[in-house]
Amino acid sequence: MEQTTPVDPVDPDKVDPVAAELGEEIVRFFRLMQAKRQRSRDENGGDRVLLAVLVRCGPRRATDLAGEAHLDLSTVSRQIRSLVERGLVERTPDPDDRRGVLLSVSPAGLAAFEAFREQRNRELSALLENWTGTDRHELVRLLSRLNDEFARHHFAEQGAAK
Repeated sequence: MEQTTPVDPVDPDKVDPVAAELGEEIVRFFRLMQAKRQRSRDENGGDRVLLAVLVRCGPRRATDLAGEAHLDLSTVSRQIRSLVERGLVERTPDPDDRRGVLLSVSPAGLAAFEAFREQRNRELSALLENWTGTDRHELVRLLSRLNDEFARHHFAEQGAAK
């Protein structure tokens, strides 16, 4: 079994060196993604995130949508306005509280989401075309594990701050 350097949460100088390497690779990945977005002038990133939450989770209030998308409500409010104006999201009265509004994906929004997802999947397929099946599955497994740990730590910290 592979040995790892123990991490001492009290002494920040005793951090696993692999964590530092991972941090560098994550920063590099986000920089590459940002550069790609800028080069393609991709203005639909926010659309993708909000539509994905609504497709996955169903109708939501704006505050719940912002929370599930991990975005600020003021940012989400502007994006929602745009999505509604373009016919990608519909507003309906909340049946549990008539003063509230539920947001849901329209048929056009679902089609846009599916087009975004197909484009993403084509791009990832091209990136991974020279990887073995085993390497592809291992990447998915490890990235899923990293996401789970990140969420667990992030939400544990938020709970402790309350």
